[in-house]
Amino acid sequence: MSLRIGIAGISGRMGIYLAQEAAAAATLSGGTSRSGAGPAGAAHFPDIVALARESDVVIDFTHASTVRAHAKALAETETPWVLGTTGYDVEDEAAIQAAAGIIPVIAAPNFCTGVNLVLLLAKKLGAVLPASQYDAEIVEMHHRQKVDAPSGTALAIGRAVAAGRGVELADVIVSGRDGHTGPRKDGEIGFATLRGGQVVGSHTLMFTAGDEQISLTHHAFDRRVFASGAVRAALWLHAQPAGLYGMKDFLKL
Repeated sequence: MSLRIGIAGISGRMGIYLAQEAAAAATLSGGTSRSGAGPAGAAHFPDIVALARESDVVIDFTHASTVRAHAKALAETETPWVLGTTGYDVEDEAAIQAAAGIIPVIAAPNFCTGVNLVLLLAKKLGAVLPASQYDAEIVEMHHRQKVDAPSGTALAIGRAVAAGRGVELADVIVSGRDGHTGPRKDGEIGFATLRGGQVVGSHTLMFTAGDEQISLTHHAFDRRVFASGAVRAALWLHAQPAGLYGMKDFLKL
């Protein structure tokens, strides 16, 4: 029997793409939405619990405000969870960790293969290029409707650089410089956030020294690349034991 995939937030922009990709790769069980609407022919469920009971795995790209409720519901129904939401806090992270003690969870700021290769390279470059000589800066741009900044992907890139350097991002992050900031300090990881139009997602990591600059750039042209990656992750996750996974586990990086 084909795997049944449910979509939380099925009427949103990403939800529609996720529904299409799920229907093409497996069986779309249906979804939830605040509006009560969704793609034609897709079953609508009144809440996440009802959706989970009719699904073998749930894909969730909704909003940080739903993380704790969804973690509780999916753990109670023992439904594997693909989480692509960003912008959640430490209490949300604790809820995700708790759910992962009961069900398999794959949480990632970005389900695109190319971005995850950038994360791998970012960590390697962070380890090789001395922080005292190479200034790390991350520039990201997204559509005007995006509500969190810097983006989850930008922060993931920063964490990868920090991990390569053996430090915590929280200790070296500088986001949105403004006014008289003084000279740049060694080891800082800087972030610049741009918003406009309907840019799907653009991220550039730069290591700049006195005599050279190394840049890694990824541009996403179509949201379908995230939906395709999430559905592939869902097919993989269903066969995994309880635990918290990332894209590096799925992609074997």
